[in-house]
Formats: sequence, structure tokens, C-alpha cells
Amino acid sequence: MKAAVYPGQGQPMRIEDRDMPVPGARDLLIKVDRCGICGTDLHMTSGHGWDYAPGSVPGHEYAGEVVDLGRHVEGFAKGDLVTYRLTLGCGSCEACRIGNAALCPGRQTGIGGFAQFHRLASGSALKLPASYSTTDGALVEPFAVGLYGLRMGAMSPGDRVLILGGGTVALTTLYWARRLGAGRIVVASRSERRAEMALAMGADAFVLTGEEEEQRVAAALGGPPDIVFECAGAPGLLGQAIAHVRVLGHVVSLGFCTTPDPVIPGVAAFKGLRLTFPVGYTPRDFQYAADALHTGHADPAMIVTKTVGLDALPDAFEMLRGANSETKVHVSPNGT
Repeated sequence: MKAAVYPGQGQPMRIEDRDMPVPGARDLLIKVDRCGICGTDLHMTSGHGWDYAPGSVPGHEYAGEVVDLGRHVEGFAKGDLVTYRLTLGCGSCEACRIGNAALCPGRQTGIGGFAQFHRLASGSALKLPASYSTTDGALVEPFAVGLYGLRMGAMSPGDRVLILGGGTVALTTLYWARRLGAGRIVVASRSERRAEMALAMGADAFVLTGEEEEQRVAAALGGPPDIVFECAGAPGLLGQAIAHVRVLGHVVSLGFCTTPDPVIPGVAAFKGLRLTFPVGYTPRDFQYAADALHTGHADPAMIVTKTVGLDALPDAFEMLRGANSETKVHVSPNGT
């Protein structure tokens, strides 16, 4: 089979021939139909630390068809459309007790979706309804991330919400904020290119960041935000979020910045705010995202702006590292 491999040290992704994986006793083998390119994939193939191991096959937002299964697998059959929770935990630590395997010290990850076929543990696979497309299936994971972040923000109905950023994490957080009863919602970003999409996803207003930004956001919300979701992961955004939020408000960092991002603790202290750093999701969030994907106010698939074949993946990665007009790019490893 063909797979997209990260050589390491920031070198471009390349397409290689790999042996077909063989499922173990409790594994599924899937033909990968769609896999989304995540911002984390770009960060962790940049060569600036926090990189995937050389020779690894990234890709964790995927869906595919079961083509083989181990002898002890139950509840799945050949032909099923499945998606996959990214991490499988040890089952006995505190992180696993609360249901978030991403925090488990002994976690195993299911990356490998940028390949024509992929072996995965059946215990973290989820069978999708026959009515779902492969595009829908590959969106469950990023929408589960947004849902978990919103829950960790402990939003109350009617809260004023500010979302910093306009990418996938921002849009999935926005989707659930509208679904789960937020009051007014503002999306603020340095570029207007996703303004229309943000409004379609449920924002009441879009604000271009810059001069008098705090005043313009507060005016659009009817007051300073109760919760600010930082969803872009760029240095400086935590301080920006702290500047916006009301006294005794809540800042939720979902951007997963992997470089130092200095803040002034005294500024945060004089607001008495809470600062939360969610990562991952629980099985409950993943299941809810899958069940509710098509029952809301907007079509989640609107965030998918381009689909490319596996051979075009290296060029797509390099394109996404620079200025571009895409939101979510999907890869179709088998050309379907």
C-alpha cells in the first residue's frame, strides 16, 4: 500500500510503499476513505520540536471501511463505516477513570490515517450510521475536540462567548456553543476570510482584530465576554484572551500552542479569572458528536473546502503552512 511518511527534522512529507498491516486478534483493518489534515499535523512535522517520530505516518481525523478484522472482534463486520477515537488508555489511571485517554501516561495513539489501509484497535472504533458519508465520519474527531473544550469551559446558557481564531477548532467550538445555548457569540480573527463561514456556523458577529478590538468585541456582545476560547494557538493569544474576558470570567486555551506564550499573571489575578487547558475528549463526547453531527443549525461539512489524493498530500502540507484560503483539507488515500 501507499502511505504518507514524515522523514523527520522538518523535511517535507513523502509518499512511500509500505507493507499492508495485518489485524491482531482485537483489531480492525480499514480502507481509509478520508483523513483530515489537522493543525497539529502541520506543527508536528515542522522540525521545531514536538515532532512526530521520523518514519511515522500521521493522520488522526479519519473514517474508512472495515475490510478485515481479528478473530476476537465483536460488534463490527466487513463493510462497516467506522471512525476512531485518537487515543486508547491503560484503563486504570486517573485519566482513564474520568474518561480522557489523551491524558493517560500509557496511552496508545491511533495515528496512521494518511495511508491507504490502517490497522486500529476495535475498542476505540465507532461504527457510523449507513447514512453518513466518509466526509462526515472524518469530521467526528475534530467536532469532538470542540465539544469537549466547550464542556470544560463550563458554559452556562446565555453566556457571552468570544472565540479567538477562525480555523477548524474555532468553528467546531462555535458550532457547539450555538447548539448548547450560548447567548451572543463573537468570532474575532486577524483575517476576514472565514467571516461568512463563522456567521453560518452560528456567530452573531465577526470582528477583525486590531485597533480598539476589545471595545468592538464588547459592543457586539453587549458587554465583555463571560468565556473566551483561544482557538488559534499562536503566541500572544493567551494575553489577548485575558485582556478581553470579564472579571471572574473564564479563558479556555484550545489552540495547543507548542511554543512559549508569556502572560502577565498580575493582569489575570486582578480579574480573578480561571484559565483552563483542555486536550482530547471523552468517549461520551465522541459518541455525542457522532450522534448529533447532522441535527444542528448548520452543516458541519461546510468547513471542508478541499479534498486531495494521497499523492498530492506533500504539496497540500506545504500549501497549508503558508497563506492560503482553505479551512479543512481532506485527503482521500484511495482516490474515492
